[in-house]
Amino acid sequence: MARQKGILPLQGTIGNITFFKSKDGYMAREKGSLDAQRIANDPAFQRTRENGAEFGRAGKAGKVLRNALRALLQNTSDSRMIARLTKEMVKVIQADAVNPRGMRNVIDGEAELLTGFEFNANSKLGTTLYAPFTATINRVTGELTVNLAAFIPANMVAAPSGTTHFKITSAGAEIDFENETYTAQTASTAELPWNATATAIINLVNAVTANSTKPLFLIVGIEFFQQVNGAIYSLKNGSFNALAVVKVSGE
Repeated sequence: MARQKGILPLQGTIGNITFFKSKDGYMAREKGSLDAQRIANDPAFQRTRENGAEFGRAGKAGKVLRNALRALLQNTSDSRMIARLTKEMVKVIQADAVNPRGMRNVIDGEAELLTGFEFNANSKLGTTLYAPFTATINRVTGELTVNLAAFIPANMVAAPSGTTHFKITSAGAEIDFENETYTAQTASTAELPWNATATAIINLVNAVTANSTKPLFLIVGIEFFQQVNGAIYSLKNGSFNALAVVKVSGE
């Protein structure tokens, strides 16, 4: 694949070269010679079909998780988040030691591998929120909890320029990857002033199905705001907000 240079970028196909626009700019690549029917039936492409099946499964699993967290992701994500999440889901599926290649899935894989996934690579939770917190998943009660002791925001939150307020967010999600359904709940603090005054103790509880047998995900995030003439606005459309998977219970 090559990057196009010049004042007249092209889109379309000329001979065996396809010209197109991507997030990386205008690109060019040689047109593939393989046809779909050969890939679908030729024994030589068995591994390709297996990898394709698992990649598709990873994409669907990532979409279900994203849908469960949609309320928070509307304010926090980067342009490559979907691709990054799919890549991590592939690793989850590849950890399946039960099923043969091509049939491996998230349920029999290791969902815990998603722990630490950052939904915004440009603003990570670990380099934004320094206040220590505890993350707990109680399968019996179905409660996914985040607790923070009182802290001084100016010392423990690396806020971007222009910040006057922030809030801590969380989500608990119960994901049924087989049926592509979910149960999710979000919780957050009010908009808190970013200053040298200590916060109160923060306790965020997200409830899902008690005694669930599905994978459970606990998400923590931070959002930044700016107060102007008494009104609170999201800072720079949420581009500095952070959101991450902090705990996973696979079963």
